Amino acid sequence: MLRIYKNDGINYQEYDLNSLTRNAWVNLVNPASDELVLIAEKTNCPLDFLKAALDEEERPRIEIEDDSALILINIPVMLSETSYDTLPLGIVITTENIITVCLENNPVVLEFNEYNRRSFNTAKRTRFLFQILYKSATYYLRYLRQISRLSEQIEVDLRRTMKNKELFELMDLQQGLTYFTSSLRSNGIVMDRLLRIRSNNQCRHLIQIHEEDEDLLEDVIIENNQAVQMVEMYSRIFTNLTDTFASIISNNLNMVMKFLTSMTIILAIPTMIASFWGMNVNVPFRDSNPYGFGFVVAIAALVTGTAVYILIRRKIL
Repeated sequence: MLRIYKNDGINYQEYDLNSLTRNAWVNLVNPASDELVLIAEKTNCPLDFLKAALDEEERPRIEIEDDSALILINIPVMLSETSYDTLPLGIVITTENIITVCLENNPVVLEFNEYNRRSFNTAKRTRFLFQILYKSATYYLRYLRQISRLSEQIEVDLRRTMKNKELFELMDLQQGLTYFTSSLRSNGIVMDRLLRIRSNNQCRHLIQIHEEDEDLLEDVIIENNQAVQMVEMYSRIFTNLTDTFASIISNNLNMVMKFLTSMTIILAIPTMIASFWGMNVNVPFRDSNPYGFGFVVAIAALVTGTAVYILIRRKIL
Protein backbone atom coordinates (compact mmCIF):
# COMPACT_ATOMS: atom_id res chain seq x y z
CA MET A 1 0.00 0.00 0.00
CA LEU A 2 1.32 3.41 -0.97
CA ARG A 3 0.07 6.71 0.44
CA ILE A 4 1.57 10.18 -0.01
CA TYR A 5 0.67 13.03 2.34
CA LYS A 6 1.74 16.59 2.86
CA ASN A 7 0.96 18.53 5.97
CA ASP A 8 2.10 21.99 7.05
CA GLY A 9 0.26 21.89 10.36
CA ILE A 10 -2.91 23.39 8.87
CA ASN A 11 -3.53 21.86 5.46
CA TYR A 12 -3.42 18.08 5.24
CA GLN A 13 -3.50 16.78 1.66
CA GLU A 14 -3.06 13.42 -0.04
CA TYR A 15 -1.23 13.09 -3.36
CA ASP A 16 -0.71 10.39 -5.91
CA LEU A 17 2.69 9.19 -7.06
CA ASN A 18 2.64 11.27 -10.24
CA SER A 19 2.21 14.48 -8.26
CA LEU A 20 4.85 13.73 -5.64
CA THR A 21 6.00 17.08 -4.29
CA ARG A 22 8.72 18.42 -2.04
CA ASN A 23 8.23 18.03 1.74
CA ALA A 24 5.76 15.18 1.24
CA TRP A 25 5.53 12.11 3.45
CA VAL A 26 5.53 8.77 1.61
CA ASN A 27 4.02 5.97 3.70
CA LEU A 28 4.62 2.41 2.46
CA VAL A 29 2.85 -0.54 4.09
CA ASN A 30 3.87 -3.97 2.82
CA PRO A 31 4.65 -2.45 -0.60
CA ALA A 32 4.93 -4.39 -3.82
CA SER A 33 8.27 -4.58 -5.62
CA ASP A 34 7.18 -2.18 -8.36
CA GLU A 35 6.10 0.39 -5.77
CA LEU A 36 9.52 0.24 -4.15
CA VAL A 37 11.26 0.75 -7.48
CA LEU A 38 9.04 3.71 -8.37
CA ILE A 39 9.57 5.41 -5.01
CA ALA A 40 13.31 4.83 -5.22
CA GLU A 41 13.39 6.50 -8.65
CA LYS A 42 11.11 9.38 -7.67
CA THR A 43 12.92 10.25 -4.46
CA ASN A 44 16.50 9.27 -5.42
CA CYS A 45 16.53 6.94 -2.44
CA PRO A 46 18.60 3.73 -2.41
CA LEU A 47 16.38 0.73 -2.98
CA ASP A 48 18.12 -1.18 -0.20
CA PHE A 49 16.97 1.45 2.32
CA LEU A 50 13.35 0.83 1.35
CA LYS A 51 13.71 -2.95 1.51
CA ALA A 52 15.44 -2.97 4.90
CA ALA A 53 12.25 -2.69 6.97
CA LEU A 54 10.57 -5.52 5.05
CA ASP A 55 12.79 -8.09 6.74
CA GLU A 56 11.42 -9.01 10.18
CA GLU A 57 14.89 -9.99 11.38
CA GLU A 58 16.51 -6.62 10.59
CA ARG A 59 18.14 -4.93 13.58
CA PRO A 60 17.70 -1.21 14.38
CA ARG A 61 20.46 0.92 12.94
CA ILE A 62 21.32 4.13 11.10
CA GLU A 63 22.79 4.19 7.61
CA ILE A 64 23.80 7.26 5.63
CA GLU A 65 24.44 7.15 1.93
CA ASP A 66 24.84 10.19 -0.32
CA ASP A 67 21.66 12.24 0.07
CA SER A 68 19.62 9.69 2.07
CA ALA A 69 19.62 8.56 5.68
CA LEU A 70 17.95 5.39 6.96
CA ILE A 71 16.80 5.20 10.57
CA LEU A 72 15.55 1.69 11.30
CA ILE A 73 13.80 1.02 14.62
CA ASN A 74 11.56 -1.63 16.13
CA ILE A 75 8.03 -0.61 17.09
CA PRO A 76 5.63 -2.51 19.37
CA VAL A 77 2.50 -4.22 18.05
CA MET A 78 -0.31 -6.01 19.87
CA LEU A 79 -1.24 -9.26 18.13
CA SER A 80 -3.95 -10.27 20.60
CA GLU A 81 -5.02 -9.51 24.15
CA THR A 82 -2.06 -11.40 25.60
CA SER A 83 0.34 -11.54 22.65
CA TYR A 84 2.80 -8.75 21.80
CA ASP A 85 5.57 -8.47 19.24
CA THR A 86 7.76 -5.91 17.49
CA LEU A 87 8.10 -4.91 13.85
CA PRO A 88 10.85 -3.05 11.98
CA LEU A 89 9.91 0.47 10.89
CA GLY A 90 12.17 2.13 8.36
CA ILE A 91 12.32 5.93 8.22
CA VAL A 92 14.21 7.31 5.24
CA ILE A 93 15.05 11.00 5.12
CA THR A 94 16.06 12.50 1.79
CA THR A 95 16.81 16.11 0.89
CA GLU A 96 13.17 16.61 -0.16
CA ASN A 97 10.97 13.94 1.43
CA ILE A 98 10.51 11.59 4.35
CA ILE A 99 9.55 7.96 3.75
CA THR A 100 8.24 5.36 6.21
CA VAL A 101 8.22 1.65 5.40
CA CYS A 102 6.65 -1.15 7.42
CA LEU A 103 5.25 -4.61 6.83
CA GLU A 104 1.92 -3.83 8.50
CA ASN A 105 -0.32 -0.96 9.44
CA ASN A 106 0.77 0.00 12.91
CA PRO A 107 -0.57 2.34 15.61
CA VAL A 108 2.60 4.45 15.69
CA VAL A 109 2.30 5.67 12.09
CA LEU A 110 -1.50 5.83 12.25
CA GLU A 111 -1.20 8.47 14.99
CA PHE A 112 -0.13 10.96 12.31
CA ASN A 113 -3.36 11.60 10.47
CA GLU A 114 -5.69 14.39 9.39
CA TYR A 115 -7.22 14.72 12.83
CA ASN A 116 -3.81 15.35 14.41
CA ARG A 117 -2.48 17.53 11.60
CA ARG A 118 -1.65 20.41 13.94
CA SER A 119 0.80 18.26 15.89
CA PHE A 120 3.26 17.53 13.07
CA ASN A 121 4.69 19.02 9.92
CA THR A 122 6.07 16.88 7.08
CA ALA A 123 8.33 19.72 5.97
CA LYS A 124 10.19 19.56 9.31
CA ARG A 125 11.56 16.12 8.59
CA THR A 126 13.93 15.80 11.54
CA ARG A 127 11.26 16.86 14.01
CA PHE A 128 8.81 14.47 12.33
CA LEU A 129 11.40 11.70 12.80
CA PHE A 130 11.70 12.48 16.51
CA GLN A 131 7.92 12.53 16.86
CA ILE A 132 7.71 9.04 15.36
CA LEU A 133 10.39 7.84 17.76
CA TYR A 134 8.53 9.45 20.65
CA LYS A 135 5.24 7.80 19.67
CA SER A 136 7.00 4.45 19.46
CA ALA A 137 8.40 4.86 22.99
CA THR A 138 5.00 5.89 24.37
CA TYR A 139 3.37 2.82 22.82
CA TYR A 140 5.97 0.63 24.49
CA LEU A 141 5.01 2.18 27.83
CA ARG A 142 1.30 1.81 27.06
CA TYR A 143 1.63 -1.87 26.20
CA LEU A 144 3.81 -2.48 29.25
CA ARG A 145 1.09 -1.07 31.48
CA GLN A 146 -1.43 -3.35 29.75
CA ILE A 147 0.87 -6.32 30.31
CA SER A 148 1.13 -5.39 33.99
CA ARG A 149 -2.66 -5.31 34.38
CA LEU A 150 -3.07 -8.59 32.51
CA SER A 151 -0.44 -10.30 34.64
CA GLU A 152 -2.25 -9.22 37.81
CA GLN A 153 -5.51 -10.67 36.50
CA ILE A 154 -3.80 -13.91 35.46
CA GLU A 155 -2.23 -14.17 38.90
CA VAL A 156 -5.66 -13.85 40.52
CA ASP A 157 -7.05 -16.54 38.20
CA LEU A 158 -4.12 -18.85 38.95
CA ARG A 159 -4.71 -18.49 42.68
CA ARG A 160 -8.23 -19.83 42.18
CA THR A 161 -7.45 -22.62 39.75
CA MET A 162 -4.37 -24.00 38.04
CA LYS A 163 -5.45 -24.21 34.41
CA ASN A 164 -3.27 -24.47 31.34
CA LYS A 165 -5.05 -21.48 29.76
CA GLU A 166 -3.68 -19.02 32.32
CA LEU A 167 -0.22 -20.56 32.15
CA PHE A 168 -0.16 -20.21 28.35
CA GLU A 169 -1.27 -16.58 28.65
CA LEU A 170 1.52 -15.95 31.14
CA MET A 171 3.99 -17.54 28.73
CA ASP A 172 2.76 -15.31 25.86
CA LEU A 173 3.20 -12.18 27.97
CA GLN A 174 6.69 -13.24 29.01
CA GLN A 175 7.59 -13.85 25.37
CA GLY A 176 6.34 -10.37 24.46
CA LEU A 177 8.52 -8.87 27.19
CA THR A 178 11.53 -10.66 25.72
CA TYR A 179 10.86 -9.07 22.32
CA PHE A 180 10.37 -5.66 23.95
CA THR A 181 13.65 -5.93 25.88
CA SER A 182 15.72 -6.66 22.80
CA SER A 183 14.00 -3.99 20.68
CA LEU A 184 14.19 -1.22 23.28
CA ARG A 185 17.90 -1.76 23.83
CA SER A 186 18.54 -1.68 20.09
CA ASN A 187 16.41 1.46 19.71
CA GLY A 188 18.47 3.06 22.48
CA ILE A 189 21.63 2.48 20.45
CA VAL A 190 19.99 4.23 17.48
CA MET A 191 19.10 7.23 19.64
CA ASP A 192 22.65 7.43 20.98
CA ARG A 193 23.84 7.50 17.37
CA LEU A 194 21.48 10.39 16.67
CA LEU A 195 23.03 12.25 19.60
CA ARG A 196 26.48 11.69 18.14
CA ILE A 197 25.29 12.93 14.76
CA ARG A 198 24.11 16.10 16.48
CA SER A 199 27.35 16.52 18.39
CA ASN A 200 29.62 15.86 15.42
CA ASN A 201 27.52 17.82 12.94
CA GLN A 202 27.35 14.79 10.68
CA CYS A 203 24.92 14.76 7.81
CA ARG A 204 23.51 18.18 8.68
CA HIS A 205 21.93 18.53 5.24
CA LEU A 206 19.66 15.55 6.06
CA ILE A 207 19.21 15.50 9.84
CA GLN A 208 19.07 19.11 10.97
CA ILE A 209 18.54 19.28 14.71
CA HIS A 210 17.33 22.73 15.75
CA GLU A 211 17.14 23.98 19.30
CA GLU A 212 13.43 23.27 19.58
CA ASP A 213 14.09 19.68 18.49
CA GLU A 214 16.72 18.99 21.14
CA ASP A 215 14.15 18.85 23.95
CA LEU A 216 12.05 16.42 21.92
CA LEU A 217 15.07 14.17 21.32
CA GLU A 218 15.85 14.22 25.03
CA ASP A 219 12.23 13.31 25.79
CA VAL A 220 12.49 10.40 23.36
CA ILE A 221 15.61 9.11 25.11
CA ILE A 222 14.02 9.52 28.54
CA GLU A 223 10.86 7.66 27.46
CA ASN A 224 12.92 4.88 25.90
CA ASN A 225 15.08 4.52 29.02
CA GLN A 226 11.96 4.42 31.18
CA ALA A 227 10.52 1.69 28.97
CA VAL A 228 13.79 -0.27 29.26
CA GLN A 229 13.67 -0.05 33.05
CA MET A 230 10.01 -1.07 33.15
CA VAL A 231 10.44 -4.04 30.83
CA GLU A 232 13.44 -5.27 32.83
CA MET A 233 11.48 -4.96 36.08
CA TYR A 234 8.46 -6.76 34.63
CA SER A 235 10.70 -9.49 33.21
CA ARG A 236 12.12 -10.16 36.66
CA ILE A 237 8.62 -10.16 38.16
CA PHE A 238 7.39 -12.60 35.51
CA THR A 239 10.37 -14.88 36.06
CA ASN A 240 9.75 -14.95 39.81
CA LEU A 241 6.02 -15.40 39.25
CA THR A 242 6.57 -18.31 36.88
CA ASP A 243 9.01 -19.98 39.28
CA THR A 244 6.61 -19.50 42.17
CA PHE A 245 3.66 -21.04 40.36
CA ALA A 246 5.85 -23.89 39.12
CA SER A 247 6.72 -24.62 42.76
CA ILE A 248 3.06 -24.36 43.76
CA ILE A 249 2.01 -26.76 41.02
CA SER A 250 4.75 -29.22 42.03
CA ASN A 251 3.74 -28.94 45.67
CA ASN A 252 0.07 -29.50 44.84
CA LEU A 253 1.00 -32.56 42.82
CA ASN A 254 2.99 -33.92 45.76
CA MET A 255 0.03 -33.37 48.07
CA VAL A 256 -2.31 -35.17 45.71
CA MET A 257 0.08 -38.09 45.33
CA LYS A 258 0.51 -38.26 49.12
CA PHE A 259 -3.27 -38.29 49.62
CA LEU A 260 -3.78 -41.01 47.01
CA THR A 261 -1.01 -43.11 48.55
CA SER A 262 -2.56 -42.75 52.00
CA MET A 263 -6.00 -43.75 50.68
CA THR A 264 -4.44 -46.76 48.96
CA ILE A 265 -2.94 -47.91 52.27
CA ILE A 266 -6.21 -47.37 54.15
CA LEU A 267 -8.29 -49.26 51.60
CA ALA A 268 -5.74 -52.08 51.41
CA ILE A 269 -6.09 -52.94 55.14
CA PRO A 270 -9.76 -54.15 55.16
CA THR A 271 -9.16 -55.81 51.80
CA MET A 272 -6.22 -57.74 53.27
CA ILE A 273 -8.13 -58.80 56.39
CA ALA A 274 -11.16 -59.88 54.35
CA SER A 275 -8.82 -61.89 52.12
CA PHE A 276 -7.43 -63.78 55.12
CA TRP A 277 -10.92 -64.82 56.29
CA GLY A 278 -11.88 -65.70 52.74
CA MET A 279 -9.21 -68.39 52.43
CA ASN A 280 -10.29 -72.01 52.17
CA VAL A 281 -8.58 -72.97 55.48
CA ASN A 282 -9.58 -73.12 59.13
CA VAL A 283 -9.79 -69.61 60.59
CA PRO A 284 -11.40 -68.22 63.79
CA PHE A 285 -15.18 -67.63 63.68
CA ARG A 286 -15.50 -69.78 60.56
CA ASP A 287 -18.43 -72.06 61.53
CA SER A 288 -19.10 -72.01 65.26
CA ASN A 289 -19.65 -68.30 65.96
CA PRO A 290 -22.80 -66.68 64.50
CA TYR A 291 -21.23 -63.25 65.05
CA GLY A 292 -18.06 -64.09 63.15
CA PHE A 293 -18.77 -61.65 60.32
CA GLY A 294 -19.28 -58.84 62.78
CA PHE A 295 -16.01 -59.66 64.54
CA VAL A 296 -14.12 -59.64 61.23
CA VAL A 297 -15.64 -56.27 60.28
CA ALA A 298 -14.78 -54.89 63.73
CA ILE A 299 -11.19 -56.07 63.45
CA ALA A 300 -10.87 -54.52 59.98
CA ALA A 301 -12.39 -51.23 61.23
CA LEU A 302 -10.08 -51.19 64.26
CA VAL A 303 -6.91 -51.77 62.26
CA THR A 304 -8.02 -49.27 59.59
CA GLY A 305 -8.81 -46.65 62.23
CA THR A 306 -5.40 -47.18 63.83
CA ALA A 307 -3.71 -46.66 60.44
CA VAL A 308 -5.73 -43.48 59.82
CA TYR A 309 -4.79 -42.18 63.29
CA ILE A 310 -1.08 -42.81 62.66
CA LEU A 311 -1.21 -41.10 59.24
CA ILE A 312 -2.97 -38.07 60.69
CA ARG A 313 -0.52 -37.80 63.61
CA ARG A 314 2.37 -37.80 61.18
CA LYS A 315 0.58 -35.20 58.99
CA ILE A 316 0.60 -37.53 56.01
CA LEU A 317 -3.17 -37.55 55.57
